[in-house]
Amino acid sequence: MANSDGSAGASAHRQHERRRANDEARLRRDWGRFGGLAVALTPERQSTRAWSTGAAGEERVGRELDRVASSHVRVAHDRRIRGTRANIDHLVVTGDGVWVIDAKKYKGRPTLRVDGGILRPRIERLFVGSRDQTKLVDGVVWQMQKIEDVVDVPVLGALCFVDADWPLLGGAFSVCGVEVLWPKKIASRVSTPVTGAVDVESTWATLIAAFPAA
Repeated sequence: MANSDGSAGASAHRQHERRRANDEARLRRDWGRFGGLAVALTPERQSTRAWSTGAAGEERVGRELDRVASSHVRVAHDRRIRGTRANIDHLVVTGDGVWVIDAKKYKGRPTLRVDGGILRPRIERLFVGSRDQTKLVDGVVWQMQKIEDVVDVPVLGALCFVDADWPLLGGAFSVCGVEVLWPKKIASRVSTPVTGAVDVESTWATLIAAFPAA
């Protein structure tokens, strides 16, 4: 699409292929003349398969974002953060600011848990099913800070869960300022800017230069 940039999930796909090739080479080396049979009979390692799963999640979110991309909603996928091994799954520039969107293909229901309150500091945590996944929120906040270092506009963050157990009504919430939602919901959010105060084209150009395709 003319108004989007990069390929969603591209770097995750490359990482999956590299890891799978390394796994197969290790099996062939260890099993000698039976290496081909070992490769055929050995299931893919979970740590390797996770990269393929992650790429599929990024692609699905990317398709929803590309669907709403326009001259007023600029979309970029799989952007490299210079000086690190990390990347940003999706960047969206609208009249309201810059969205940093991290895609996750997880099972289970995302929920917000709050500890403390009136007499103790309020602590918000993200759970997916029974597992504490607050570290995912921390990751988005770190990415947001990298964007804030480059552009002087509002920066918004989102965790977009693909295939999660979302309820039929409601479901979206925020944790420590990061929105937690699903692919169609984030597409709806970014495609309805309210203020129009941000210069989309100049902000887009700055970000594309600062965060090249991974």
